[in-house]
Amino acid sequence: MFTRDVIPAGPVVLRGLAGSDVEPMVRACADPEIIRFIPTVPVPYGRDDAVQYLNLAERLWEAGGASFAVADPATGEWLGNIGLKALDPRGNGEIGYLIAPWARGRGVATAATRALTEWAFARGVGRMELLADVENLASQRVALASGFRREGVQRAAEPRRDGTRGDLVSFARLSTDSGERTSPYLPPFPGGSLTDGTVRLTPLTAEDADDYHALRNLPDTVARSVPPEPLDPEESEAFCRDAGMHWLAGTRVEAAIRDAADGAFAGHVQLGNIVPPLGQAMVGYSMLPEFRGRGFAPRAVELLVGWAFAHTPVARVVAGTALDNTASQRVLEKAGFAREALLHGLLPAPDGSRHDDLQWYRLRPR
Repeated sequence: MFTRDVIPAGPVVLRGLAGSDVEPMVRACADPEIIRFIPTVPVPYGRDDAVQYLNLAERLWEAGGASFAVADPATGEWLGNIGLKALDPRGNGEIGYLIAPWARGRGVATAATRALTEWAFARGVGRMELLADVENLASQRVALASGFRREGVQRAAEPRRDGTRGDLVSFARLSTDSGERTSPYLPPFPGGSLTDGTVRLTPLTAEDADDYHALRNLPDTVARSVPPEPLDPEESEAFCRDAGMHWLAGTRVEAAIRDAADGAFAGHVQLGNIVPPLGQAMVGYSMLPEFRGRGFAPRAVELLVGWAFAHTPVARVVAGTALDNTASQRVLEKAGFAREALLHGLLPAPDGSRHDDLQWYRLRPR
Protein backbone atom coordinates (compact mmCIF):
# COMPACT_ATOMS: atom_id res chain seq x y z
CA MET A 1 0.00 0.00 0.00
CA PHE A 2 1.12 3.53 -0.73
CA THR A 3 1.90 6.03 2.01
CA ARG A 4 -0.26 9.14 2.27
CA ASP A 5 2.30 11.74 1.38
CA VAL A 6 2.06 15.38 0.44
CA ILE A 7 3.65 15.71 -3.00
CA PRO A 8 5.11 19.03 -4.16
CA ALA A 9 4.29 19.56 -7.84
CA GLY A 10 5.66 22.91 -8.92
CA PRO A 11 2.70 25.29 -9.28
CA VAL A 12 0.48 22.94 -7.24
CA VAL A 13 0.68 20.45 -4.41
CA LEU A 14 -0.94 17.04 -4.12
CA ARG A 15 -2.51 16.60 -0.69
CA GLY A 16 -5.17 14.50 0.95
CA LEU A 17 -8.82 15.26 0.22
CA ALA A 18 -10.78 17.11 2.91
CA GLY A 19 -14.33 18.09 3.74
CA SER A 20 -13.58 21.65 2.68
CA ASP A 21 -13.13 20.37 -0.88
CA VAL A 22 -16.79 19.41 -1.24
CA GLU A 23 -18.15 22.82 -2.26
CA PRO A 24 -15.59 23.53 -5.04
CA MET A 25 -15.97 19.96 -6.28
CA VAL A 26 -19.72 20.53 -6.69
CA ARG A 27 -19.07 23.73 -8.66
CA ALA A 28 -16.44 22.10 -10.85
CA CYS A 29 -18.56 19.07 -11.73
CA ALA A 30 -21.18 21.27 -13.37
CA ASP A 31 -18.59 22.02 -16.07
CA PRO A 32 -19.64 20.77 -19.54
CA GLU A 33 -16.17 19.39 -20.33
CA ILE A 34 -16.09 17.32 -17.14
CA ILE A 35 -19.59 16.05 -17.84
CA ARG A 36 -18.63 15.23 -21.42
CA PHE A 37 -15.37 13.41 -20.81
CA ILE A 38 -15.94 11.77 -17.42
CA PRO A 39 -19.18 9.81 -17.90
CA THR A 40 -19.06 8.44 -14.34
CA VAL A 41 -19.65 11.91 -12.88
CA PRO A 42 -23.33 12.13 -11.85
CA VAL A 43 -25.53 14.76 -13.52
CA PRO A 44 -26.61 16.88 -11.77
CA TYR A 45 -23.73 16.73 -9.29
CA GLY A 46 -24.58 17.65 -5.71
CA ARG A 47 -23.05 17.77 -2.27
CA ASP A 48 -23.95 14.15 -1.54
CA ASP A 49 -22.09 13.08 -4.68
CA ALA A 50 -18.98 14.93 -3.53
CA VAL A 51 -19.15 13.35 -0.10
CA GLN A 52 -19.55 9.94 -1.71
CA TYR A 53 -16.45 10.64 -3.79
CA LEU A 54 -14.46 11.35 -0.62
CA ASN A 55 -15.58 7.97 0.70
CA LEU A 56 -14.58 6.27 -2.56
CA ALA A 57 -11.19 7.96 -2.37
CA GLU A 58 -10.69 6.54 1.11
CA ARG A 59 -11.56 3.06 -0.12
CA LEU A 60 -9.11 3.49 -3.01
CA TRP A 61 -6.27 3.97 -0.50
CA GLU A 62 -7.37 0.86 1.34
CA ALA A 63 -7.43 -1.12 -1.93
CA GLY A 64 -3.84 -0.21 -2.76
CA GLY A 65 -4.34 2.90 -4.86
CA ALA A 66 -3.86 6.58 -4.10
CA SER A 67 -6.10 9.64 -4.25
CA PHE A 68 -5.12 13.28 -3.90
CA ALA A 69 -6.51 16.76 -4.17
CA VAL A 70 -4.65 19.05 -6.54
CA ALA A 71 -4.30 22.26 -4.54
CA ASP A 72 -2.77 25.70 -4.52
CA PRO A 73 0.45 25.39 -2.47
CA ALA A 74 0.00 28.80 -0.84
CA THR A 75 -3.69 28.73 0.08
CA GLY A 76 -4.58 25.04 -0.03
CA GLU A 77 -7.45 25.88 -2.41
CA TRP A 78 -8.84 22.80 -4.18
CA LEU A 79 -8.13 22.85 -7.92
CA GLY A 80 -8.91 19.27 -8.87
CA ASN A 81 -8.52 15.58 -8.08
CA ILE A 82 -5.90 13.11 -9.25
CA GLY A 83 -5.59 9.45 -8.42
CA LEU A 84 -3.73 6.23 -9.06
CA LYS A 85 -5.83 3.10 -9.42
CA ALA A 86 -4.78 0.00 -7.51
CA LEU A 87 -2.06 -1.71 -9.53
CA ASP A 88 -3.26 -4.31 -12.01
CA PRO A 89 -2.08 -7.95 -11.76
CA ARG A 90 1.00 -7.05 -13.83
CA GLY A 91 1.98 -4.25 -11.46
CA ASN A 92 0.99 -1.41 -13.80
CA GLY A 93 -0.59 1.80 -12.58
CA GLU A 94 -3.20 4.04 -14.22
CA ILE A 95 -3.66 7.75 -13.60
CA GLY A 96 -6.96 9.61 -13.74
CA TYR A 97 -7.59 13.26 -12.97
CA LEU A 98 -10.14 16.05 -12.98
CA ILE A 99 -9.19 19.74 -13.07
CA ALA A 100 -11.58 22.57 -12.19
CA PRO A 101 -12.35 24.92 -15.10
CA TRP A 102 -10.95 27.90 -13.18
CA ALA A 103 -7.57 26.17 -12.83
CA ARG A 104 -7.02 25.26 -16.49
CA GLY A 105 -4.57 26.82 -18.88
CA ARG A 106 -1.68 27.18 -16.46
CA GLY A 107 -0.09 23.73 -16.49
CA VAL A 108 -1.89 22.36 -13.44
CA ALA A 109 -2.85 19.01 -14.98
CA THR A 110 0.61 18.43 -16.43
CA ALA A 111 2.38 19.31 -13.18
CA ALA A 112 0.10 17.03 -11.16
CA THR A 113 0.35 14.13 -13.62
CA ARG A 114 4.13 14.36 -13.83
CA ALA A 115 4.50 14.56 -10.04
CA LEU A 116 2.21 11.61 -9.31
CA THR A 117 3.89 9.51 -12.01
CA GLU A 118 7.37 10.13 -10.62
CA TRP A 119 6.09 9.53 -7.08
CA ALA A 120 4.79 6.11 -8.20
CA PHE A 121 8.06 5.27 -9.96
CA ALA A 122 9.97 6.07 -6.76
CA ARG A 123 7.80 3.46 -5.01
CA GLY A 124 8.55 0.64 -7.41
CA VAL A 125 5.88 1.01 -10.11
CA GLY A 126 7.47 0.25 -13.49
CA ARG A 127 4.75 1.37 -15.90
CA MET A 128 2.12 4.12 -15.67
CA GLU A 129 -0.82 4.39 -18.05
CA LEU A 130 -3.22 7.20 -18.95
CA LEU A 131 -6.36 6.93 -21.07
CA ALA A 132 -8.13 9.83 -22.80
CA ASP A 133 -11.27 10.11 -24.91
CA VAL A 134 -10.42 10.43 -28.61
CA GLU A 135 -11.94 13.94 -28.62
CA ASN A 136 -10.30 15.04 -25.38
CA LEU A 137 -7.31 16.69 -27.01
CA ALA A 138 -6.47 18.67 -23.88
CA SER A 139 -5.95 15.48 -21.89
CA GLN A 140 -3.92 13.95 -24.72
CA ARG A 141 -1.67 17.02 -24.69
CA VAL A 142 -1.23 16.63 -20.93
CA ALA A 143 -0.08 13.04 -21.44
CA LEU A 144 2.51 14.07 -24.04
CA ALA A 145 3.70 17.01 -21.92
CA SER A 146 4.10 14.66 -18.95
CA GLY A 147 6.48 12.35 -20.80
CA PHE A 148 3.94 9.70 -21.80
CA ARG A 149 4.00 8.07 -25.22
CA ARG A 150 0.97 7.35 -27.35
CA GLU A 151 0.53 3.60 -27.83
CA GLY A 152 -2.75 3.26 -29.73
CA VAL A 153 -6.52 3.35 -29.49
CA GLN A 154 -8.68 1.09 -27.35
CA ARG A 155 -11.86 0.66 -29.37
CA ALA A 156 -15.22 1.01 -27.60
CA ALA A 157 -13.43 0.91 -24.25
CA GLU A 158 -15.64 3.30 -22.29
CA PRO A 159 -19.43 3.39 -21.79
CA ARG A 160 -20.92 6.78 -22.66
CA ARG A 161 -23.89 8.53 -21.13
CA ASP A 162 -26.01 7.88 -24.23
CA GLY A 163 -25.56 4.12 -24.02
CA THR A 164 -22.91 3.87 -26.74
CA ARG A 165 -19.27 3.05 -26.17
CA GLY A 166 -16.40 5.40 -26.93
CA ASP A 167 -12.80 4.89 -28.04
CA LEU A 168 -9.92 5.80 -25.74
CA VAL A 169 -6.39 6.83 -26.69
CA SER A 170 -3.81 4.88 -24.67
CA PHE A 171 -0.65 6.51 -23.35
CA ALA A 172 2.07 5.01 -21.16
CA ARG A 173 5.32 6.00 -19.50
CA LEU A 174 7.94 3.61 -18.19
CA SER A 175 10.17 4.25 -15.20
CA THR A 176 13.11 3.94 -17.61
CA ASP A 177 11.78 6.59 -20.02
CA SER A 178 13.41 10.01 -20.04
CA GLY A 179 10.16 11.74 -19.14
CA GLU A 180 10.87 14.52 -21.60
CA ARG A 181 7.92 16.37 -23.07
CA THR A 182 6.88 15.02 -26.46
CA SER A 183 6.54 17.84 -28.98
CA PRO A 184 3.89 17.08 -31.63
CA TYR A 185 5.20 16.67 -35.17
CA LEU A 186 2.16 18.64 -36.33
CA PRO A 187 1.52 21.69 -34.12
CA PRO A 188 -1.87 23.42 -34.09
CA PHE A 189 -2.66 26.27 -36.46
CA PRO A 190 -1.45 29.58 -34.98
CA GLY A 191 -4.50 31.11 -33.32
CA GLY A 192 -6.56 28.04 -34.19
CA SER A 193 -7.10 28.70 -37.92
CA LEU A 194 -5.45 29.87 -41.15
CA THR A 195 -6.89 32.55 -43.42
CA ASP A 196 -5.97 34.74 -46.35
CA GLY A 197 -9.09 36.86 -46.01
CA THR A 198 -11.03 34.88 -48.61
CA VAL A 199 -10.90 31.34 -47.23
CA ARG A 200 -10.31 30.10 -43.71
CA LEU A 201 -9.04 26.68 -42.65
CA THR A 202 -10.20 25.26 -39.32
CA PRO A 203 -9.53 21.83 -37.78
CA LEU A 204 -12.17 19.30 -38.82
CA THR A 205 -14.38 18.28 -35.86
CA ALA A 206 -17.46 16.20 -35.19
CA GLU A 207 -19.56 19.34 -35.78
CA ASP A 208 -18.53 19.14 -39.46
CA ALA A 209 -19.73 15.56 -39.87
CA ASP A 210 -22.92 16.32 -41.83
CA ASP A 211 -21.17 18.70 -44.23
CA TYR A 212 -18.22 16.36 -44.65
CA HIS A 213 -20.56 13.43 -45.31
CA ALA A 214 -22.42 15.35 -48.02
CA LEU A 215 -19.12 16.33 -49.67
CA ARG A 216 -17.52 12.92 -49.38
CA ASN A 217 -20.52 11.18 -50.99
CA LEU A 218 -20.84 13.36 -54.08
CA PRO A 219 -20.49 11.03 -57.09
CA ASP A 220 -17.43 12.83 -58.46
CA THR A 221 -15.78 12.90 -55.01
CA VAL A 222 -16.38 9.17 -54.55
CA ALA A 223 -14.94 8.45 -57.99
CA ARG A 224 -11.70 10.31 -57.10
CA SER A 225 -11.39 8.83 -53.61
CA VAL A 226 -9.05 6.01 -52.61
CA PRO A 227 -10.72 3.59 -52.35
CA PRO A 228 -13.55 4.88 -54.61
CA GLU A 229 -16.32 3.97 -52.19
CA PRO A 230 -19.00 6.08 -50.46
CA LEU A 231 -19.10 6.42 -46.68
CA ASP A 232 -22.06 5.77 -44.42
CA PRO A 233 -22.98 8.47 -41.88
CA GLU A 234 -21.29 6.62 -39.01
CA GLU A 235 -18.01 6.43 -40.93
CA SER A 236 -18.12 10.14 -41.72
CA GLU A 237 -18.87 10.98 -38.10
CA ALA A 238 -16.00 8.80 -36.86
CA PHE A 239 -13.63 10.36 -39.41
CA CYS A 240 -14.43 13.88 -38.21
CA ARG A 241 -14.48 12.90 -34.51
CA ASP A 242 -11.05 11.28 -34.73
CA ALA A 243 -9.43 14.01 -36.85
CA GLY A 244 -7.99 15.97 -33.93
CA MET A 245 -6.52 12.83 -32.38
CA HIS A 246 -4.71 11.97 -35.62
CA TRP A 247 -3.44 15.53 -35.92
CA LEU A 248 -1.99 15.42 -32.41
CA ALA A 249 -0.51 11.98 -33.13
CA GLY A 250 1.30 13.46 -36.14
CA THR A 251 -0.29 11.17 -38.71
CA ARG A 252 -2.41 13.67 -40.66
CA VAL A 253 -4.05 17.10 -40.76
CA GLU A 254 -7.74 17.30 -41.61
CA ALA A 255 -9.16 20.80 -42.10
CA ALA A 256 -12.45 22.32 -43.18
CA ILE A 257 -12.27 24.92 -45.93
CA ARG A 258 -14.60 27.79 -45.05
CA ASP A 259 -15.78 30.97 -46.68
CA ALA A 260 -13.97 33.60 -44.61
CA ALA A 261 -16.91 35.97 -45.04
CA ASP A 262 -19.53 33.87 -43.26
CA GLY A 263 -17.80 30.69 -42.06
CA ALA A 264 -19.79 28.41 -44.37
CA PHE A 265 -18.33 24.94 -44.95
CA ALA A 266 -16.97 24.95 -48.50
CA GLY A 267 -14.75 21.89 -48.67
CA HIS A 268 -12.05 19.75 -47.13
CA VAL A 269 -8.26 19.76 -47.35
CA GLN A 270 -5.85 17.30 -45.79
CA LEU A 271 -2.17 16.68 -45.30
CA GLY A 272 -1.63 12.94 -45.01
CA ASN A 273 0.70 10.06 -45.89
CA ILE A 274 3.27 11.76 -43.67
CA VAL A 275 6.73 10.17 -43.65
CA PRO A 276 8.79 11.91 -40.93
CA PRO A 277 12.18 10.42 -41.93
CA LEU A 278 11.68 11.86 -45.42
CA GLY A 279 9.99 15.07 -44.30
CA GLN A 280 7.30 14.35 -46.88
CA ALA A 281 3.51 14.64 -46.87
CA MET A 282 0.68 14.45 -49.41
CA VAL A 283 -2.02 17.06 -49.89
CA GLY A 284 -5.59 16.29 -50.96
CA TYR A 285 -8.71 18.43 -51.32
CA SER A 286 -12.35 18.48 -52.41
CA MET A 287 -14.95 21.22 -52.73
CA LEU A 288 -18.73 21.42 -52.57
CA PRO A 289 -20.17 22.24 -56.04
CA GLU A 290 -21.47 25.68 -55.03
CA PHE A 291 -17.96 26.78 -54.05
CA ARG A 292 -16.11 25.49 -57.10
CA GLY A 293 -14.68 27.91 -59.63
CA ARG A 294 -14.12 30.63 -57.02
CA GLY A 295 -10.44 29.97 -56.36
CA PHE A 296 -11.05 28.49 -52.91
CA ALA A 297 -9.18 25.21 -53.52
CA PRO A 298 -5.81 26.69 -54.58
CA ARG A 299 -6.04 29.20 -51.75
CA ALA A 300 -6.68 26.39 -49.26
CA VAL A 301 -3.79 24.31 -50.61
CA GLU A 302 -1.47 27.33 -50.50
CA LEU A 303 -2.45 28.08 -46.89
CA LEU A 304 -1.98 24.50 -45.70
CA VAL A 305 1.30 23.87 -47.53
CA GLY A 306 2.66 27.26 -46.44
CA TRP A 307 1.82 26.43 -42.84
CA ALA A 308 3.49 23.00 -43.14
CA PHE A 309 6.70 24.51 -44.49
CA ALA A 310 6.77 27.23 -41.83
CA HIS A 311 5.72 25.27 -38.74
CA THR A 312 6.56 21.58 -39.25
CA PRO A 313 9.61 19.54 -40.39
CA VAL A 314 7.83 18.78 -43.68
CA ALA A 315 10.09 19.86 -46.56
CA ARG A 316 8.36 18.22 -49.52
CA VAL A 317 4.63 17.99 -50.30
CA VAL A 318 3.32 15.76 -53.07
CA ALA A 319 -0.06 15.30 -54.69
CA GLY A 320 -1.63 13.04 -57.28
CA THR A 321 -4.31 13.55 -59.93
CA ALA A 322 -5.99 11.36 -62.49
CA LEU A 323 -4.92 12.22 -66.03
CA ASP A 324 -8.38 13.53 -66.92
CA ASN A 325 -8.81 15.62 -63.74
CA THR A 326 -7.72 18.90 -65.29
CA ALA A 327 -9.55 20.97 -62.65
CA SER A 328 -7.43 19.47 -59.88
CA GLN A 329 -4.31 19.94 -61.97
CA ARG A 330 -5.07 23.66 -62.31
CA VAL A 331 -5.46 23.88 -58.52
CA LEU A 332 -1.98 22.46 -58.01
CA GLU A 333 -0.41 24.66 -60.64
CA LYS A 334 -1.90 27.77 -59.02
CA ALA A 335 -0.60 26.57 -55.63
CA GLY A 336 2.96 26.35 -56.93
CA PHE A 337 3.24 22.60 -57.63
CA ALA A 338 5.18 21.14 -60.56
CA ARG A 339 4.61 17.89 -62.44
CA GLU A 340 6.97 15.11 -61.46
CA ALA A 341 6.06 11.65 -62.76
CA LEU A 342 3.35 9.40 -64.15
CA LEU A 343 2.63 6.29 -62.09
CA HIS A 344 0.94 3.64 -64.18
CA GLY A 345 -2.04 1.75 -62.75
CA LEU A 346 -1.80 3.31 -59.28
CA LEU A 347 -5.40 4.42 -58.73
CA PRO A 348 -8.27 1.97 -58.19
CA ALA A 349 -11.35 2.91 -60.23
CA PRO A 350 -15.01 2.31 -59.27
CA ASP A 351 -15.38 -0.31 -62.03
CA GLY A 352 -12.48 -2.38 -60.71
CA SER A 353 -9.96 -1.20 -63.29
CA ARG A 354 -6.88 0.85 -62.47
CA HIS A 355 -5.95 4.34 -63.62
CA ASP A 356 -2.65 6.15 -64.03
CA ASP A 357 -1.75 8.83 -61.52
CA LEU A 358 -0.01 12.08 -62.44
CA GLN A 359 2.30 13.04 -59.55
CA TRP A 360 3.06 16.60 -58.46
CA TYR A 361 5.49 18.09 -55.95
CA ARG A 362 6.40 21.29 -54.15
CA LEU A 363 9.53 21.85 -52.07
CA ARG A 364 10.08 24.08 -49.09
CA PRO A 365 11.76 27.31 -50.22
CA ARG A 366 15.45 27.44 -49.39
